Amino acid sequence: MILKSEHLAEKQNTLYDAIIVGGGAGGLSAAVYLARYNLKVLVIEKGRGRSFWMQQLWNFIPNVVSGKDLLEGGRRMALDYGADWLNGFVEEVTDTGEEFQVRVKYRRKNSEYPVFRARYLIAASGIMDRLPQLADMHNVYEYAGYNLHVCLICDGYEMTDKRTALIVGSEGAINTAFVLNWFTPYIYVLTGGAFPVSEAMREKLAAHGYPLIEKPIARFLGENHEMNGIEFVDGSQIAVETGLISMGSVRHSAYLESLGLKKDGEDLLTDEMCRTSHPRIFALGDLKKGLNQVSVAVADGTLAATAIWREVRRAAPTRKWEENLQTPAAV
Repeated sequence: MILKSEHLAEKQNTLYDAIIVGGGAGGLSAAVYLARYNLKVLVIEKGRGRSFWMQQLWNFIPNVVSGKDLLEGGRRMALDYGADWLNGFVEEVTDTGEEFQVRVKYRRKNSEYPVFRARYLIAASGIMDRLPQLADMHNVYEYAGYNLHVCLICDGYEMTDKRTALIVGSEGAINTAFVLNWFTPYIYVLTGGAFPVSEAMREKLAAHGYPLIEKPIARFLGENHEMNGIEFVDGSQIAVETGLISMGSVRHSAYLESLGLKKDGEDLLTDEMCRTSHPRIFALGDLKKGLNQVSVAVADGTLAATAIWREVRRAAPTRKWEENLQTPAAV
């Protein structure tokens, strides 16, 4: 059920088996499995996560689909199997010891702040890539996710032997060029002048023949979502066939900070079933340590949902064929 204002009072009195924060590939996988295990599950989705921008998932078996198609198909599946769905933003999670209380901002205008309850929590809220901040952001969105990529592992193949603009947000990110060159040696490195570049890095780029351009970007050039060049603020241009943005990302995980979960850097540490250091909290996909891939997130959702089902099942009384206990069935 897609929850609206009229459902909130009733659903706040429901004790869900699990609440999933995030309706991306991992969260949807977990929701489908949990619902098929006949458990009560609520998905809370803030909207437009990382997968939303993926125009084609070339390396996701069996078909080439867009991120939007994948998300919409997964949402329909979860709803068809009985999951609840709420479009909202999770602001806070409180652990009472017996359950989690999840406070949600529902609607941007005339907001309501319902609190939902669950025995388990699945964090699948993911990350969002930082994009170049131009005066006209629609110019960025015109190409981001098409041939202006954000994931080298996902889309390195699509950059094979093409003139590529590597747009970076730090000196450390310039090292992406020396991985990207597995796919193409035709690399321009663009910093936008946002940070100083050391002499050692300049020499390394020069030794590989990679031009370093430190002028701010004015706009991307192209048509029909296909970028074919970049114009800088001084009016100069370069012709490129594709691009890769490596400017870092923002994690959507502030709601977890008060729970004291163990991390490795910014990544949540989990076991082989995606369980965090808290026995009733699971983390999927981009929030945990590992590869940021749709295929990984989908598998993570399967693992977390199955771990929860096993625990709920083992704690529940076995179901008996009561009629046969009163009158043995004839064979």
